[in-house]
Amino acid sequence: MAKRDYYEVLGVQKGADESEIKKAYRKLAKKYHPDANPGDKEAEEKFKEVGEAYEILSDAQKRAAYDQYGHAAFEQGGMGGGAGGFGGFSGGVDMGDIFESFFGGSGFGDIFGGGGSSRRRNGPVNGSDIQVSLTLSFEEAVFGCSKEISLNVTDTCDQCHGSGAKPGTSAETCTRCRGTGQERVVRQTPFGSMQSVTTCSVCGGKGKIIKEKCPKCGGQGRVRVQKTIKVDVPKGINHGQSIRKAGLGEAGINGGQPGDLYIEIRVMPHKQFVRNGNDILLNVNLSMTQAALGANITIPTLEGEEVYGVKAGTQPESKVILRNKGVWNVRNNKERGNMILTFKVNIPTKLTEKQKELLRQFDDPDTEPKKEEHKGFFGKKKK
Repeated sequence: MAKRDYYEVLGVQKGADESEIKKAYRKLAKKYHPDANPGDKEAEEKFKEVGEAYEILSDAQKRAAYDQYGHAAFEQGGMGGGAGGFGGFSGGVDMGDIFESFFGGSGFGDIFGGGGSSRRRNGPVNGSDIQVSLTLSFEEAVFGCSKEISLNVTDTCDQCHGSGAKPGTSAETCTRCRGTGQERVVRQTPFGSMQSVTTCSVCGGKGKIIKEKCPKCGGQGRVRVQKTIKVDVPKGINHGQSIRKAGLGEAGINGGQPGDLYIEIRVMPHKQFVRNGNDILLNVNLSMTQAALGANITIPTLEGEEVYGVKAGTQPESKVILRNKGVWNVRNNKERGNMILTFKVNIPTKLTEKQKELLRQFDDPDTEPKKEEHKGFFGKKKK
């Protein structure tokens, strides 16, 4: 099968400079590398093709010959010499060295996932955060309260204190990786020697070997326990807000810091009040008589029932604001919201004939009281 143009293989223009070629090769080599595509023959062929194109185009002398003569410059007897006309693809090129120059010392294992984590496995690893939910009544959220919650959490083993070794013994430094948690492996491939960094096969990346494991945690240094934690809920907390308890999450590894506990608050609805931020909304029902003539009524508040004087002529859906009768600000207990009353006037649906007649008089101008005429002395005498 005819070979594709090397510039086309790397996806660059013929006049591309060295940095563009290197960048294109780096991207494609990572994409088609066998470690990233296990068992994919097509990807393996593309990886070889990309490597072949890069070797030619990254060398100024070979690139000049290719630009002038094409693939013929590297066929048997051509300028390239060597078996197959390609010099055996450098014969002894160390792909690990190439990748180290590109990625700042990372081997194949680091680039494709084999060694990135192993570099950190023997160092301190912080524990994970935990999130739980806590359901409160409306009053508990408004006035604050104390609650106890139980949760299962991974904690540091209290017998080995996280070392994983049996009490009285200690872990030993791994002789294979010398405590680094990783080892370098050199493999011979069709492209020459290939070096990669992988997790240590002896210690599993921990850098230490535990000969006598702790009987309680089995050498893990952590155990699963059930804890009961007291939570002080501040007054004014709202639905959906969270309380953070630092250091009460999962235990760390190798001396890492423990995670945090996040308690998400869920507030049950109230049968009368509706919360809007720090304000309390309340609908107040009035009869037509109370709205028209005014009345003293009893209304519920957060502190209990209070008497409120409804003004005569109160209109339906009118609102009244009662200052500082709402919820406290969770971040500043000196601030408090308001209570907002919305008056709902009940219109009766069943009326007696007498009631209907009385209501009709409101629209009858003749029913309005007439002013008494002032009569003088002669008028009175005539009468």
